[in-house]
Amino acid sequence: MLKVKNKISLTEAVSIGIGGMVGGGIFAVLGLAVELSKGGTPLAFLIAGFVALLTSYSYARLSLYFPDSGGTVKFVNKGFGENIFSGGTNNLLWISYIVMLSLYATAFGSYGAALFKITGNFSTDKHILITAIILFCTLLNYISFKVVSMTESVAVFIKIFILVIFAGIGLWGLRSNPNVSQLELVNWVGPLKLISGGFVIFVAYEGFELIANAAPNIKNPLKNIPRSYYVSVLFVIVLYILIAFITVGSVPFEKISKAEEYVLAVAAEPVLGRAGFIIISITALISTFSAINVSLYGGSRVNYEIAEDHEISHEFTVYFWNQPIGLMVTTVLTLFLANLFNLESISTSGSAGFLLIFAIVNLANYKLAKQTKSSRWISLSGAILCIAALMFLMVQQFETNLSGAVIGLSIIAVSYLLEFIYKKVQKKSLKNGIH
Repeated sequence: MLKVKNKISLTEAVSIGIGGMVGGGIFAVLGLAVELSKGGTPLAFLIAGFVALLTSYSYARLSLYFPDSGGTVKFVNKGFGENIFSGGTNNLLWISYIVMLSLYATAFGSYGAALFKITGNFSTDKHILITAIILFCTLLNYISFKVVSMTESVAVFIKIFILVIFAGIGLWGLRSNPNVSQLELVNWVGPLKLISGGFVIFVAYEGFELIANAAPNIKNPLKNIPRSYYVSVLFVIVLYILIAFITVGSVPFEKISKAEEYVLAVAAEPVLGRAGFIIISITALISTFSAINVSLYGGSRVNYEIAEDHEISHEFTVYFWNQPIGLMVTTVLTLFLANLFNLESISTSGSAGFLLIFAIVNLANYKLAKQTKSSRWISLSGAILCIAALMFLMVQQFETNLSGAVIGLSIIAVSYLLEFIYKKVQKKSLKNGIH
């Protein structure tokens, strides 16, 4: 009976997936998506969502046949063995968590600075709030994860409820809004920019992979594991398209450009006035706060898992203040990234990292198709599309945001280089120890 009570229902599993995706990404990258894709922004979200949906198939099959709280880390190791390639990929996963944390913190700082005046300077206020929220969430993680999980449960309900209400009211308000003409084909960008715009903001979809970590505890796994992935991803695709449709149809492009970092709050003003701006801003603060909380926990655990699997130094299995030392390292690196780089560079780096990770998970399921009873062509299609998306993204960023492209590729290269160096040093130490 006790085991049953601890089991996760389909509704709870879907909530994990939706909560992971609508954690803060949409608040952070919506303005960037419109800036890049203009009137075609809803299609850009659909394109990115389709790749996420294909990848969720591989995650669903792997979660069903190899359920493990290590999630992505275990899938990569199962598909490719514990070697430099797997270790580098898992390092990239940890660093991508840090990038996502930076994105959420930047969104928190931007919405907070737009709502509250501390010094009166938007940029200064944003960085004060970025630093404060990262440190506060780190403290909460050190005190108790129970507090973290409680805030996440409440936050998921609040943000989904308010965003669904916003979507309903926003669609109604479009009937008389003159900016609806911005959705017309004449205001769309070219195909390359539209596709690459969708993948710059791919980070808004990555959170469904959190279901994998909960897979061992999901009730009636044969039915509920696949359903939890597909329902959560499809729900979020529809929600994002509606939000993009309302934003582009409600707010002039010039205003979106000026308020790029907190545009969802601005999009609520045409229908709900200043109250709408405040409500959405507060929702964004709650949502990004909970996302930072959970991602700090998840990032430190990924770091711990790969240390236990001998893919980075065992020093990372050491505990500091009753938490893995990886929590402190994750915090320091997040503070550095969030305060140093701009939103587009952070978003590009996160999208690039997860597109490569998802391509590798798709390939892992392709290799294990007999064991997971999977369709090889679906997994292979997912892998090919993820790689193609990564290439589209890099080409576009090299043209428009060189620093973002360099940072994204550097993070990928460093992840594998560090693993290569670590394995060489480990092998040498082992050899010296034997002789």
